[in-house]
Amino acid sequence: MNSSRSVPDLRVAAFTKYDREAASTRQRVLQYLPHLDRAGIKVDVYPLLDDAYVRSLASGEAPSRPAVAAAYARRLRHLLRGETADLLWVYAELFPWLPARFERLAFRAGKPLLYDYDDAFFHAYDDHPNRAVRRLLGGKLAPLMRGAAAVCAGNPYLADYAARHNQATHVLPTVVDTDRYCPAGNRGERPLTIGWIGSPSTWHYVKPLLPLLADLARERRVRFLAVGAGAAAAADGFDGMALEPWSEAGEIASVQAMDIGIMPLPDAPWARGKCGYKLIQYMACGLPVVASPVGVNTQIVADGPGFLASDLEQWRRALDRLIDDSELRRRMGEAGRARAVEDYSLKAHAPRLVEIMRRAAGGPAQP
Repeated sequence: MNSSRSVPDLRVAAFTKYDREAASTRQRVLQYLPHLDRAGIKVDVYPLLDDAYVRSLASGEAPSRPAVAAAYARRLRHLLRGETADLLWVYAELFPWLPARFERLAFRAGKPLLYDYDDAFFHAYDDHPNRAVRRLLGGKLAPLMRGAAAVCAGNPYLADYAARHNQATHVLPTVVDTDRYCPAGNRGERPLTIGWIGSPSTWHYVKPLLPLLADLARERRVRFLAVGAGAAAAADGFDGMALEPWSEAGEIASVQAMDIGIMPLPDAPWARGKCGYKLIQYMACGLPVVASPVGVNTQIVADGPGFLASDLEQWRRALDRLIDDSELRRRMGEAGRARAVEDYSLKAHAPRLVEIMRRAAGGPAQP
């Protein structure tokens, strides 16, 4: 990327878990790059696993083991060679499923580090059903957090965990570009649409609602649109349900084709670490939302943008109200749009990240 300045005054090496097709990479790193560049911060991005790996996860196919081994070896060589950037920006972890000593390689070059995460990755290890995994890997992320000059956490649940290891912890929510995510114009003649956007790995959160959604499709003549659920979700289909593949180019239009956005979650440790990205996408596009009161969902949906629903009766009541009342949908959609712009937009948080990075770059690297 060409900087707007002839010589950037801060060089950053970003180590992401996945390449561009992963939403986490786009939303936590890539969308910030133009803003960082204008601030004189030049970022080089080094993904561990490529888009072919991400596509294999989405399709349910087994990823190439030789390709994964080569990716780990490439990252290991990079860290052993030593990084010349002024700041290391590590998303999630450097070596998934390897012990903490591999994460400590981040400090080999003696550079300050900014650690960023937006999911409860620590629970993949400390809440694992296998006792050996819990013992070997349960604390593997602690060295990164302890040694970082700063930590950016996507929500308060994650920030509480990080703050046990590092006082310089900041809540930096996952955000959208609200100049691109915006309400659609005329909705045309399509049926009223309840929508969900996600991935095959999160589709199981929707399954408990499918009988209710099928009833609504039959009784109320509404449509249920599922974006990104994957081919396996076709087995769960019913009359009135539409499956649409996810694409980066089409995801905004997919959300704009909805009238109500939903985000069901179980009240479980991993789910409590979710950052409500679906809700923010819906709200930025002016949709009212219905969500489970789990984790940060309660904060995002409070005071206007939609309803929280704990059981099937509450889900039915909330969806019925929104189906019946177009004015309520409009008011809640406008409230959600305003909240997204003020609290969950790239415009609101890019300057914060610039400041956090500059302060972190001046901090010591910790072993």
